[in-house]
Amino acid sequence: MEFDLENPFENLHSDAVSYLFLIESDHTPSQNHSQTLKARDLDISVRRELISLISQLSCALDPVLSYLAINYLDRFLANQGILQPKPWALRLIAVSCISLAVKMMRTEYPFTDVQALLNQSDGGIIFETQTIQRMEALILGALQWRMRSITPFSFVAFFIALVGLKDLPMGQVLKNRASEIIFKSQREIRLWGFKPSIIAASALLCASHELFPFQYPSFLKAISDSSYVNKVHILSFIIVIIILKG
Repeated sequence: MEFDLENPFENLHSDAVSYLFLIESDHTPSQNHSQTLKARDLDISVRRELISLISQLSCALDPVLSYLAINYLDRFLANQGILQPKPWALRLIAVSCISLAVKMMRTEYPFTDVQALLNQSDGGIIFETQTIQRMEALILGALQWRMRSITPFSFVAFFIALVGLKDLPMGQVLKNRASEIIFKSQREIRLWGFKPSIIAASALLCASHELFPFQYPSFLKAISDSSYVNKVHILSFIIVIIILKG
């Protein structure tokens, strides 16, 4: 079954959204780990390097695939950490996260072509298939085999419906801008630890404030009144986004 970030569990019952809110924390690094990581410059540097590697290696692929690979990376780091931050080890982790995302997304690219792409190296490091598979197994164990990641994209449609936006083109524009904000926010360590639903709601509000400022108050009220979200957490996320924009 092909994996879709917007619809991670295709065969859920009618209370699918409630279930996603219930289990989303299982797919997110804990707030405690986020605070610990922020306090350790080495770990922040390692994460930044890994994200850069994933971006470089997957630049010819779908950006959604890169997002999923970084999601796997962050969950792996939260559970396992990096015991050996050497260049070859970091590259192996990055390659393995992308490889897992490719298998999960079932992209239109033949897997052999993707493997060849991942083995393109400017540092002379080329991994055997078995080596990548062993690292994949380590990552899968750290993720407890929860590969159908619940991400902010899983909640975007829910919040767009919640604000009562009837105009389909307008809704698509809002969704596209919110998606851009979600992609960019993944790299920011200060936003690590926020639940996917909070990121989705906040991204939509930031997008609506940019695109439809007159409707922003009603959007904010509709989302803030939802029993699924914490208004304080949403405002905290939005404040960080505003700071990052300068």
